[in-house]
Amino acid sequence: MTGRADELVALAEPARTALSAAHVAREAGLAACRRTIRASGSAIRAVHRLQPDVADSFVAEAGAALDEAHVALAPHPAVAFAGFLHDAEKEYAEACLTVALVAGTPLPGFAELGVNPPAWLNGMAEAASELRRHLLDRLRDGDLERAESLLRAMEDVYDLLVTVDFPDAITGGLRRTTDALRAVLERTRSDLTTTVLQMRLQAAIERRVPEGGAPG
Repeated sequence: MTGRADELVALAEPARTALSAAHVAREAGLAACRRTIRASGSAIRAVHRLQPDVADSFVAEAGAALDEAHVALAPHPAVAFAGFLHDAEKEYAEACLTVALVAGTPLPGFAELGVNPPAWLNGMAEAASELRRHLLDRLRDGDLERAESLLRAMEDVYDLLVTVDFPDAITGGLRRTTDALRAVLERTRSDLTTTVLQMRLQAAIERRVPEGGAPG
């Protein structure tokens, strides 16, 4: 009885070739996803620094890198759904949505961004959380009206997300992300309320105490 060595080699070679192609795609996709995440983070930081042109440039860089990842991983869906592509899509969606929320421009949908719905929804939640920093910066600048507008945007996002009632396996853990947003929203509302009350108290004191004078 002859051995099976030659037969096994012949059968294994196509499998080896397929695995090699998947490995190459994974490495290329992973590198592109890392660039996407890095550029998306830079875009959000630029938004907080009031540098919209810089933010737009980083968003474009992130989008181009994400396109590279999609192209590399398209023939290998098992690799594409390993998790890192979802993370990159989420970070890209977060950056794009943060830019739009701060600028007051129309929000891009998941199809427009070329990301999956779970990544878009989780990115939306995290973009709303990012508004807290921007809101506090506006409060420090004394722009109460702008801060209140940002809080309303955060509330609108939260009100939407709590209506998305699907298992976490479908939404990519959206429930946890939404719960985190709720905590951020509550702290932000408290901070804004405290600031409003302080400003009202200060205004009342100034009305009762003329500049350089004694209380009336």
